[in-house]
Amino acid sequence: MKVEGVYSYAPGSAEPRMISAGVGHVPAGFPSPSQDYSDTKIDLTQMLVRDELSTFIVRVSGDSMQDAGIYDGDKLIVDRGIEPRDGHVVVAIVDGEMTVKRLCITPHGVVLQAENSEYPDVAVAELSDLLIWGVATTCLHQL
Repeated sequence: MKVEGVYSYAPGSAEPRMISAGVGHVPAGFPSPSQDYSDTKIDLTQMLVRDELSTFIVRVSGDSMQDAGIYDGDKLIVDRGIEPRDGHVVVAIVDGEMTVKRLCITPHGVVLQAENSEYPDVAVAELSDLLIWGVATTCLHQL
């Protein structure tokens, strides 16, 4: 999976933008007539962004991460301030190529794992140039 574009996060104003939210859970089956409109508001920036200065949005292409729920054309919220750990989905630069993979740290070295059995994992060679650019925290996926 490749990164098509990198965009800095810019909320647009100092004022938080609030969105009305329903109360409780929404069933996927038959709707409950007792659940009416609520005027509760949520701030998506507060929910999705830990640090505005270190947060970027990247647009991805390809299907190597589809089993992780990341699809062609999705946008990832990426935090460059999070320390990457084993198991994180990361944006990595390997020998100048930017990719999205799951970070796997083994006793034998670093492996960037695809989440699609049709793609091989990338065992990062000892002499390769590897930079973990950021940690993906959220996938924005259109329905």
